Amino acid sequence: MQELIQSFADFISGMGIFAMTWQMYTMWAVVAILLYFGVVKQFEPLLLVPIAFGALIANIPDNGMVITQAQRQIVSISKENTVQTSTINDVGFISGTAAPYADSSPTMQDTSALSPNEKAKYEAAMNEPMVVAPLVKDGKVVKGAVQVTGQKPKKFMIIGFNSGLFDFLGQGIKCEIFPALIFMGVGALTDFGPLLASPKALLLGAAAQGGVAFTFLAAMALGFSKGEASAIGIIGGADGPTSIFLASKLAPHLLGAIAVAAYTYMALVPLIQPPFMKLCTTEKQRKIKMKSLRQVSRGEKLFFCFVVTIVTILICPDAAPLLGMLMLGNFLRECKVTERLVSCAQNELMNITTILLGVSVGLTMQGGRFLQVETLLIIGLGVVAFAVATVCGLLCAQIMNLIPGWSKNPVNPLIGSAGVSAVPMAARVSHNVGQQADRTNFLLMHAMGPNVAGVIGTAVIAGYYITTLSGH
Repeated sequence: MQELIQSFADFISGMGIFAMTWQMYTMWAVVAILLYFGVVKQFEPLLLVPIAFGALIANIPDNGMVITQAQRQIVSISKENTVQTSTINDVGFISGTAAPYADSSPTMQDTSALSPNEKAKYEAAMNEPMVVAPLVKDGKVVKGAVQVTGQKPKKFMIIGFNSGLFDFLGQGIKCEIFPALIFMGVGALTDFGPLLASPKALLLGAAAQGGVAFTFLAAMALGFSKGEASAIGIIGGADGPTSIFLASKLAPHLLGAIAVAAYTYMALVPLIQPPFMKLCTTEKQRKIKMKSLRQVSRGEKLFFCFVVTIVTILICPDAAPLLGMLMLGNFLRECKVTERLVSCAQNELMNITTILLGVSVGLTMQGGRFLQVETLLIIGLGVVAFAVATVCGLLCAQIMNLIPGWSKNPVNPLIGSAGVSAVPMAARVSHNVGQQADRTNFLLMHAMGPNVAGVIGTAVIAGYYITTLSGH
């Protein structure tokens, strides 16, 4: 009877309700707001709903499904008979302790608890003459690099990987898998024809990146590091996968806040952009009708994918995961001989990746991390980034109309706002605002040029930031 009572008491004490914190309860309110936007208002529901539900799971005490700090321990014994233990956490910092070790017996851990793969690594490590440890620079682990210590140990081993199910799902972000697959799907869904028919749209896509640059400087002024500021600034590109890709490399501790801000504001493009579009243009300018675009051949589109892949990756190798997959998806679409692959990239693969990406982002939104002053700053800077990007695109279009030769075929300034890379939502907003001025004015295809240019431009800038700011 006493054992039964004790068992019941252990069950009660193990309930998650006793581990709840005020941060978790607060995050439930945040989850409710995200679900409201996604379900009721239908603002970017395909991503906001998985993100919100992932955040809900992350803020309920569990039993190892969500690991807030997945640890890997490296234990080594030197010839001086000292044991060195180093713990690496998911943020990338390393800490270590050293203590005397009297027993030189090779049996340091019960290997029956290890998986076959871990057991094989353990047995191989026991005979290894050198200690292999992560390479540490400025207190942070350099991903993909190792170093060999100067002392030759008697033996060493790696003690288990304390990770839950969702920690493994999160590797899709840490290993650059999910953003790259999303880009392939975007490429398979996008027609680059409008951009090729009107190459000057590249200028509008480039101009809209002014929001990225401005927000980078603003974030620096508010005390963020260069890496953090770059990840925050890229929100202005209105490209969720790129924001996640850059944040996971340069500011992983801000990933949740940046991803939520990026996708929330992408969903709010129809509300954020129109006031600035009307403020920066006259009704006469909004009524400008543009000439029909020429028909672009399949050969031109395939050649474009081929050339852009080579040129952009040569110039900015760190953008290869995004731009390479974007162009692969579009090449599959335009070559007309891979219908099954295109269908998969557009539908099944895109949908599966979207679910996993959204849930993985939501799982980073633990209350202790998310409820910080810097989160509010990021959300505020996100609005600034979108506004500046929109205004820069609009002003660039107006300047283009002043250039001799181009003024004969004027550009409707509204398509400049589509330079942000929210495809195709930003292009639709340009079209809708133009139709409010003149119901016979059709701007959708014209706006798709700057829209596609914005996708390429934002990815290139992200690659530039990774190349120049890694380690800052």
